[in-house]
Amino acid sequence: MINSSAIVSKIWALCNPLRDDGLSYGDYLEQLTYLIFLKMADEYSRPPYHRDLGIPAGYTWNDLRLESGAELEYQYKNTLEKLGNQPGILKKIFQGAVNKIHNPAIFSKIVKTIDEENWSAMSADVKGEIYEGLLQKNAEDVKSGAGQYFTPRPLIKTIVKCVRPKPMKTIADPCCGSGGFLLAANEFLSDPKNYNLDRDEKEFLKNETFFGNEIVVNTFKLCLMNLYLHSIGDIYRKKDREGNWTEPKVPITRGDALLADNGIRVDYVLTNPPFGKKSSMTFTNEKGEQEEEDLTYNRSDFWTTTSNKQLNFVQHINTMLKAEGEAAVVLPDNVLFEGGAGETVRKKLLSTCDLHTILRLPTGIFYRPGVKANVLFFTKKAASPDRQTRKIWIYDFRTNIHFTLKQNPMTEKDLEDFLSCYKPDYRASRRETYSEDNPEGRWRCFEAEEIFARDKTSLDIFWIKDKSLTDLENLPPAHEIAADIVESLQNALESFRELEAFAMVREKPSQEVHHDSKG
Repeated sequence: MINSSAIVSKIWALCNPLRDDGLSYGDYLEQLTYLIFLKMADEYSRPPYHRDLGIPAGYTWNDLRLESGAELEYQYKNTLEKLGNQPGILKKIFQGAVNKIHNPAIFSKIVKTIDEENWSAMSADVKGEIYEGLLQKNAEDVKSGAGQYFTPRPLIKTIVKCVRPKPMKTIADPCCGSGGFLLAANEFLSDPKNYNLDRDEKEFLKNETFFGNEIVVNTFKLCLMNLYLHSIGDIYRKKDREGNWTEPKVPITRGDALLADNGIRVDYVLTNPPFGKKSSMTFTNEKGEQEEEDLTYNRSDFWTTTSNKQLNFVQHINTMLKAEGEAAVVLPDNVLFEGGAGETVRKKLLSTCDLHTILRLPTGIFYRPGVKANVLFFTKKAASPDRQTRKIWIYDFRTNIHFTLKQNPMTEKDLEDFLSCYKPDYRASRRETYSEDNPEGRWRCFEAEEIFARDKTSLDIFWIKDKSLTDLENLPPAHEIAADIVESLQNALESFRELEAFAMVREKPSQEVHHDSKG
């Protein structure tokens, strides 16, 4: 049996000496992606597979592994340049690629380590587990900021178990990062305990089920590789009936998903939009200085215009869903209570969709410190004059619960009570655990009328007594308290800016950024 964690440890250990040369974990993972891709392409070009990826002669893995020292570095440099100019999937993965490993001895060891493994003989689960392990290592590097693209896997798996996607349905993630949600959905659909897929269903799962989008170039490449290692999509050219080569269909596109409606309509959206409230673009002013300008998306399918990134993603997801399509979206607290555009989006969401469940997440589960987030579960309904949300079930998984990434990480077991309360198979049978006799119950139902009667239609609801407010000996860590203060100040400042912008609009015409391009 292949020990995937041992392979991860062996490959990752080689990175430590390179850190002294200034190579980041993210750079190392990028180089591993290129090298593992080349090795697998070489394996699949041989019997019994005979698959053609279109890698030109003289630039294959075999050409690379036979070199050493300066010749190895030279061959690798030329290979990256050559493949970056090839069509199709090769261009998507290798365009702009450059060698960042300049220690010949370590580079030779990395190539040898990868060459020793028979990647094509590994199951998709094992290959995927190895790559996911590398992604986890990269996310743990606080300085790299890579953690913002990494959603905790126990949370992702629980979300998928709640939604229970069905075979022959389409699933999208408009900001897919390294592909965590798509992979978890693929694993759920492939599990014989959930479904026994026939041949057509397996083919649909591999090539037609998933749609993703990622704006960051390197993360896009990591996602492509991750999906490929899990047997999602195809990267091999095929000949059509006329004998012409056809390029594979790639499930992931690169670009800003918010720029325009791409016309894709899906049955499920599972996503965690990037943290950070503002969309902005950087430009150079007349003095040659770098400046940032808030970016608003002027789209006719949106309920309101705002530079708030998360509110824009909620609107974009609503557009993407088919009628009766389901969404599960990880969103920060400000989406639940922010006024102005936030209130407009909440009212529209409650009116046009069935926002049936909110999971309030604990702190300490994301790599970005101080993040307070929630999962919103909703179903898009067909156009109707009637309000579609009637009841909202809220599970408070935050109050008096604290996790850390290393000493006390969140596991799937920690989410079992929520999954049990959620009742994926029959939501109509839900029962509150909160009552006057049990005020500590974490599962509570609210009528939509109660929510609409609240100031700004706020969904920022708690009812369990926070023990940290009365127990001075068990206060949250200082950095969490500081993060709370900073967030409160930022929200207050944001409100004042909205007032200022409103006043300016009354004095002169607004100057919005318009986008006519299609993403």
